[in-house]
Amino acid sequence: MFEVIGERINTSRKKVQEAVAKRDAGYIIEDVQKQQGAGAAYIDVNAGARIGHETEDMKWLLDTIQPVVTIPLTLDSPDPLVLEAAVAMVEKTPMINSISLEKERFETMMPFLAGKDCKIIALCMDDSGMPKSSDDIIERADILVKELNHIGIATEAIYIDPLVQPISTDSSKGVMVLDAVRGIKAMYPRVHIIGGLSNISYGLPQRKIINRTFITLMMGAGMDSAIIDPLDEKIMAAIKTGDMLLGRDDFCANFLKGVRAGTILS
Repeated sequence: MFEVIGERINTSRKKVQEAVAKRDAGYIIEDVQKQQGAGAAYIDVNAGARIGHETEDMKWLLDTIQPVVTIPLTLDSPDPLVLEAAVAMVEKTPMINSISLEKERFETMMPFLAGKDCKIIALCMDDSGMPKSSDDIIERADILVKELNHIGIATEAIYIDPLVQPISTDSSKGVMVLDAVRGIKAMYPRVHIIGGLSNISYGLPQRKIINRTFITLMMGAGMDSAIIDPLDEKIMAAIKTGDMLLGRDDFCANFLKGVRAGTILS
């Protein structure tokens, strides 16, 4: 089944930052419970926007969120010190967001990840910038999987982000990432493919229909997780319908449940 990582608890969002600054637990609790109820498999927690307060804000968020959800958390920070403190607090195996092949990030994150019981989002980014072709993405994914395997991270715990880029600047970007996902899954069938799909529609009108259409194409290519807003009922309906059509929904049970609940409409 497709895994949705709920993206809403991020202090770059104005209302979340205000709630965190005021230590408004009620706002955070209501939001994460809604995300879980809508079908999120993980709650992403990012406390990085309040400069100088990330560690204390992350700890407060974890203390607030963990007692009220039953799903695991994605710990979202580029700072290993923040992540170390967060990992020590989590009750379920976390997902770490993220590592890349950029030299500084790679060299700080690899020692942190070694020996950790976690899942890891791995970005196909290196110091030369965004990938320019599907071959670039596949090559970077291959390096990431091999390096992470070497420090004890199992292939099935790795979530490769092929870095979706805007189609408004280059009409080939959609096909490029679709081809890359197929190539990665051919090499590593057990690896997961994740991403922030809304980048595809950047700069275009009617972004939501673009995002919904693209997520079904990506699912067909092999993507099995995404960092999105699970409270967007239309994209969640597209995901549940895609799972059914790809044979991942036994007896169409989840699709039919969504129809009965009124969250999947024609």
